[in-house]
Amino acid sequence: MSCILPKLSFFVKQRLLQNFPHCRDAGTRIRYLVLLQLDAGRSPPLIAAFFQIHRATVYRVAKRFRHHGESSLCDRRAHNGPQKLTPDFLTALDRLVRGSPQDHGWRRPTWTRELLLATLRRLGHAKVHVATLSRALQRIRARRGRPRPTVGCPWPKSRKTRRLNEIRRLVENLPKDEMAFYEDEVDIHLNPKIGYDWMGRGQQKEVRTPGQNHKRYLAGAWDVRSGAVVWVAGDKKDSWLFVRLLGKLYQHYPKAKAIHVILDNYKIHDSKLVAWALLEAGGRIRLEFLPPYCPKHNKIERVWEDLHAAVTRNHTCPDMGSLLREVRHYLRCRNRQVLRRLAAANKPPTEGS
Repeated sequence: MSCILPKLSFFVKQRLLQNFPHCRDAGTRIRYLVLLQLDAGRSPPLIAAFFQIHRATVYRVAKRFRHHGESSLCDRRAHNGPQKLTPDFLTALDRLVRGSPQDHGWRRPTWTRELLLATLRRLGHAKVHVATLSRALQRIRARRGRPRPTVGCPWPKSRKTRRLNEIRRLVENLPKDEMAFYEDEVDIHLNPKIGYDWMGRGQQKEVRTPGQNHKRYLAGAWDVRSGAVVWVAGDKKDSWLFVRLLGKLYQHYPKAKAIHVILDNYKIHDSKLVAWALLEAGGRIRLEFLPPYCPKHNKIERVWEDLHAAVTRNHTCPDMGSLLREVRHYLRCRNRQVLRRLAAANKPPTEGS
């Protein structure tokens, strides 16, 4: 038994063991463990080394327990004054990071922690330390990220909203004998896209690049009902690639009365070759154009993001042939998983279930 702490009574030790699992504060849990280890007869240096704390902390916990008993285990910082990270403070901080410093009279376009503190002070909130602000940013789950470049839609807001509502109603009220797809193209680069990856401490992984870049292109269509993807590949991103995709949709769904293709305003979607293909389809294929510069409303964009994350980012394929094999393998596996989940969701319940 350590000489810095008297032997704990049976009942005190039982209360410590019962209360310990309910502690949520890390500092309080350490104080409980220090007391239990001292009661087990371990020395302060050994306890400090095991818990990676200073030896003085062990002596301080024991001294406080000798003078104040079990109440010494509570965090005395609770009496430091009113809490500064109030819900109003966190709400204001969340609103700030979602905007720009220029909205609040600053000339700098990006936030720093010091600038956030100064703006919060202007708004009448309590002054806090930079480290406290870091904890507040963690609590609201803010992060430092790279903004996405976008181009504003040139249409008036009313016209844009009206067109998006038309497409939404088309998808929601789609007749059973008609099909609808979101369509877009994606570039496949032989030079890999560089992205984040887990690495060991002190390690920086290397991604070998072929040097001379080569490109292939995919045109895909995402089924609004099943989520499966129909695609074609080509050497050029031109109208012929798009027409080949329309032909594949025409052949794969011969019983569909109408095939609605929801797509952007890229120039290859509006050419004489496309007009000829639509005429040959006899009105079965209908193009539904999204408002300009609205990629987030094209549902197939998420599929291409997943494709880049699973295949093309940091890839090690030595040539375009092997890279395209990986792309095709990913899309086929994805379609099988999507159709399997759809079949399981539509499976009738078995007797007795």
